[in-house]
Amino acid sequence: MPGVRSSGEDLDGELIGVDVGGTKVFAVRLWVPEGSAAPEVVDSVEAASDAGAPGVLDAITDAATTLADRGGPPAAIGLGLAGFVDEAGIVRTAPNAAGLVGLDVGGMMAKRLGVPCVIDNDANCVAVASRAALGEGVSDLVAVTLGTGIGGGVIVGGQLVRGGRGYAGEPGHMVVDRNGPICPCGQRGCWERYASGSALSEAIALAVASGRLERTDVPADTGTDLVRAAGLGVSGAVEVLSEFASWVALGVAGLIAVLDPMVVAIGGGLSAMGDALLDAVNHQLATHHAVMVEDRPPRIVLAPGGPAAGAIGAAVLAGQRIGGAPPGA
Repeated sequence: MPGVRSSGEDLDGELIGVDVGGTKVFAVRLWVPEGSAAPEVVDSVEAASDAGAPGVLDAITDAATTLADRGGPPAAIGLGLAGFVDEAGIVRTAPNAAGLVGLDVGGMMAKRLGVPCVIDNDANCVAVASRAALGEGVSDLVAVTLGTGIGGGVIVGGQLVRGGRGYAGEPGHMVVDRNGPICPCGQRGCWERYASGSALSEAIALAVASGRLERTDVPADTGTDLVRAAGLGVSGAVEVLSEFASWVALGVAGLIAVLDPMVVAIGGGLSAMGDALLDAVNHQLATHHAVMVEDRPPRIVLAPGGPAAGAIGAAVLAGQRIGGAPPGA
């Protein structure tokens, strides 16, 4: 089996990363080549899950065991999930896996699987995966995951930023309209109420209800269907895509203003919209937020690894922890 290099030290075996969702877990087996080469996914597996503790833990166990049986025991396992994991590794919030709240999931899985297990926020994992793929020359990066809500991961000076209490990297709850709709967090007008996958689905449904879009043009309230219709020149789809991109760009511009990243990596379910989303966001940035991008233009990219980015980043983080990197690296 190829060796693994992380944080300058060889590890005995490959790494496994698991992205924990509400209805499934997605796991990858990762090889980190020596030197600065990007990590390589050599195997992957999916397993059905649910939000309850026994079901999630069993699904993680099944997925990790399947990969280990195929390729040998890993050096470590990383878990990424939507929510907040404190410094002690205890899950404090987990909207997609409520049964894990209050549990030391990493410790429990380490006992089950017999190898070190590290757990972190899924957007942090996407940030780590993006930097690993783009290279160490990218020292400052922001990952924005556009899904049911909006998550974020921030890397400054090559280090993952966690904040004083571990809550750093939650751009979805920046208020962009104080008179806007109520967010599940309790505030009004959070960014994720306008620029998430849920927000886009609502915008498409409203456009259909008002007659701006025909259901025959956009069969489902998804970003990929909207992009397909916009690509065919359907005017209502072009308008909805532009409006949505303007909200995405508004939040991204704020992150650029505060953090001056070299790269903004867009992940999450809406990354499936591909270049159409990137082009629309870049257009909005150049048109409405030029002062933020002219003198310090960041690269706006899709998170490398696509849907596997969270699992890849979880594996990389696990390798960093056991390889001697500082906590949160």
